Amino acid sequence: MNFTKTTTVAAAVVLLAGPVAAQTVGIGTTAKGATSQVTAAIASVVSKFGGMQMRPSPMAGTQKYIPAVNSGSLEFGAANIMQTTWAIKGQVLSKGLPNPNIKLVSTLMKFRVGPLVGKKTSFQSVSDLKGLKAPTGFKAAPLFNELISAALATKNLTIADTKNVPISALVPSWKALMERKVDFAIGAYGSGFMKLIAKKLGGIRFISLDDSPAVLAKVGTMLPGADIRTVKPNPKIPGVEVPTKLFHFDYILFAGKHVSDDVVYRVAKAMHQNKKALVASSPMWRGFSAKGMSKDQNGLEYHSGAIKLFKEKGIWKR
Repeated sequence: MNFTKTTTVAAAVVLLAGPVAAQTVGIGTTAKGATSQVTAAIASVVSKFGGMQMRPSPMAGTQKYIPAVNSGSLEFGAANIMQTTWAIKGQVLSKGLPNPNIKLVSTLMKFRVGPLVGKKTSFQSVSDLKGLKAPTGFKAAPLFNELISAALATKNLTIADTKNVPISALVPSWKALMERKVDFAIGAYGSGFMKLIAKKLGGIRFISLDDSPAVLAKVGTMLPGADIRTVKPNPKIPGVEVPTKLFHFDYILFAGKHVSDDVVYRVAKAMHQNKKALVASSPMWRGFSAKGMSKDQNGLEYHSGAIKLFKEKGIWKR
């Protein structure tokens, strides 16, 4: 036997097999928008520092990939706390279809959203939205029906108090606002698209929400996990020129119960140790806190693999 030749061939086989054998996991996401940016950053950091490859799996919406994670055909996903809560419990957008195999991996960052109008309009409060043209329908993004309803409810209004204009998704609603087909839309403070709207309309303004105890209680019921907080003006971000009260809610990374503790642990560890890499991907990650990854989300269960990391880092307090 030619030992040298055999050894060389064996080594070549190992080298060739290495990349093929590398573990690959998927993360459910949307085709575009904030969720796609969030998941792209997570996939990049996990692939660089987690000892595995993570690939985004774009779908038509959150309501499509959450069941895939629950069923075991996909490993991870990301969504806002409201949709995550509803999905696990089988409520509202997931009514009658609970997803009990969804386990939290990490709390990510806060999103800040609220009613958005053109700066040149006279609309100053939610009460002024009565009778205006409102985007409705959102078949591809039903969450925004709930956000609009909650915003209107802060002044005891409903969608029936507006003129309904059928819209398919979030970005089309922003385009409709720029084209003046609707009078207001739900805007995401700090989103790059807000600058485009501001340029088209000659400026934009977020309408401040009431944050009385009664309203906060109502919002907590309509949008579990969300609250109303004040956003201070930032000259680099359009839409807020005076302190303005907007919805605030967490974004969540979750995994299926079927995903091993080792995989979830490595994903959580890669994020915990590499905030700089996450922030480099998008400014929205500036609000991410390694210490805040284990935040209690109304008692929803975290994956045991994530809990293992949190205990090691001393951030699991319950």
